[in-house]
Amino acid sequence: MTFIDVAFLTSVFVTLFVIVDPPGTIPIFMALTGSMTAKQRSKAAWTATGVGMLIIVIFAVFGQFILGYMHISLSALQVSGGLLLLIISLQLLTGKEDEMAASDGVNVALVPLGTPLLGGPGAIVAVMLFAQQAQGSMPRTIGLVVALLTIAAMMFLFMRFSGVISRILGKGGVTLVTRVAGVLLAAISVQMIADGAQAFLTTWGLIPEA
Repeated sequence: MTFIDVAFLTSVFVTLFVIVDPPGTIPIFMALTGSMTAKQRSKAAWTATGVGMLIIVIFAVFGQFILGYMHISLSALQVSGGLLLLIISLQLLTGKEDEMAASDGVNVALVPLGTPLLGGPGAIVAVMLFAQQAQGSMPRTIGLVVALLTIAAMMFLFMRFSGVISRILGKGGVTLVTRVAGVLLAAISVQMIADGAQAFLTTWGLIPEA
């Protein structure tokens, strides 16, 4: 019997890497922690990674029960997460990212870094589906756990060493990257809202299934 399902592990890792996009968190992390000390940024990286992974794991284990108990559909989760990301993207585009940052570096690590950027609707939905596929299979379960731990490590490392990139780019470069990140984040949020709306319309029978 195979100890670990490598193919399943690879599938989980690639999917979550694309959704969470650790490299893409660098400009946002730099924008939100620009006024912090190195120690505060390190703490924010640890906290954001921990919060993001805690949310993902909770929904992997109890997701179906939680959504079912509260009568919330996955498409509703997508739309609400998309709206929240859209608000964050507008703050980045208008240069108001400092309003989201807390002086002690804790609040910004919880929202928006921990959730919805890391532990967001996309990652939650994906992990819930993978958890269903892994039920009853120990090799797949181990593969899922290893993939989640690997993603967590990458999330932390990309944020933790974002300061090096910040020094290379300089203040003007960070501002430029922040604005670009705002545009990309806005596009991601709109896509999430559109996907959720499409799922709603399909469920109601207003549009045919793809």
